[in-house]
Amino acid sequence: MPPSGEHEEKTAPRRADVNPATPTDVPVGPAGLQAEFVAMVENFDDSRQEWRRLFSEFLGTFMLVLVAAGGGMMSQAFPNTISRTAAVVAPGLMVLGIILFMGKVSGAHLNPAVSFAFALRGDFPWIRVPGYIVVQLAGAVLASWFLQAVIKVSATYGSNYPASGYSSLAAFWMETALTFGLVSVILGTASGAQNVGILGAIGVGAYIALAGLWGSPISGTSMNPARTFGPDLVGLDFSAFWVYVAGPVAGAVIAVGVAFVLRGQGGGRSGSAAAQGTLFTEVARPQQ
Repeated sequence: MPPSGEHEEKTAPRRADVNPATPTDVPVGPAGLQAEFVAMVENFDDSRQEWRRLFSEFLGTFMLVLVAAGGGMMSQAFPNTISRTAAVVAPGLMVLGIILFMGKVSGAHLNPAVSFAFALRGDFPWIRVPGYIVVQLAGAVLASWFLQAVIKVSATYGSNYPASGYSSLAAFWMETALTFGLVSVILGTASGAQNVGILGAIGVGAYIALAGLWGSPISGTSMNPARTFGPDLVGLDFSAFWVYVAGPVAGAVIAVGVAFVLRGQGGGRSGSAAAQGTLFTEVARPQQ
């Protein structure tokens, strides 16, 4: 009798005899098409999906400004119905929801300062920044116009201005500090150039609410040029708009510098590693 090993060799199929191209584990039919579509959309570097990402940023910023500007406008239309606490917490909750349901599509930046920070860190291509900023501004303008048309009060009541008795410079420093904290949280909890998952959603949403609770009396806690641009354009009042561009941009630049000190260079796998709790001082770039 032949040894048991030889018998097994004759009766058992060899690995080479199995066609590796056979789709044994790949879904077929509608399920396969759905799986292929989801994988395609979740590939953040696929330029063919840019129109989906731009629409996602437009819709997400529209929803954010609808809540952020709507609080002040509703408070003006219906006095003593919406407290300052509710008005500043609501945008944080909205951002939390937006990250959870569309973070994998566009990254849920919703903010020109965030897109700028991701690009400056090397996690987001500069060539895509202008498109993101344009649709973010457009979403903010549409939300502000919608609110003014429906609530029947000026969109300026939903914008941000330095508090009475405080200078624009004081508001600038406040916006710089608040945006530094926001972008630091985003860079620390994000995966690459995307705000994704429950960790990022809770971290970013909670920070926005907390910053509004203590920082809103002086500057309004915008931290977002698009959030202020929309109401200012619809309400035709740009009297202090420079504060809400220069402050968030300065804060974002400082946050990127701090991220480099804490986690090293961006542009590779460091964003994902940071989201998983592993800190790198040197980046492993996939293309090298």
